[in-house]
Amino acid sequence: MAPRFLGKDPDSPQGGSPSLWDDGDSYVIQGWRVTGTAILSELLRSAGQQQIPANETLIRFPKRLMHMFPELSSGR
Repeated sequence: MAPRFLGKDPDSPQGGSPSLWDDGDSYVIQGWRVTGTAILSELLRSAGQQQIPANETLIRFPKRLMHMFPELSSGR
């Protein structure tokens, strides 16, 4: 299945992120990377983790855009 674009934040500067796609098995989210050392430490500590795997990152995706997820917008 080809990725299906679901939407982006109309208030985003230059029309960039956040954006959302459905690639069949999962969602692909473009958002703002969490880079601050203090917040990264706090987030990881809350999950009982020491670090983020090298092939992963943490991003921010605004709650106001949750309606883009089909499961949430269709009532399923």
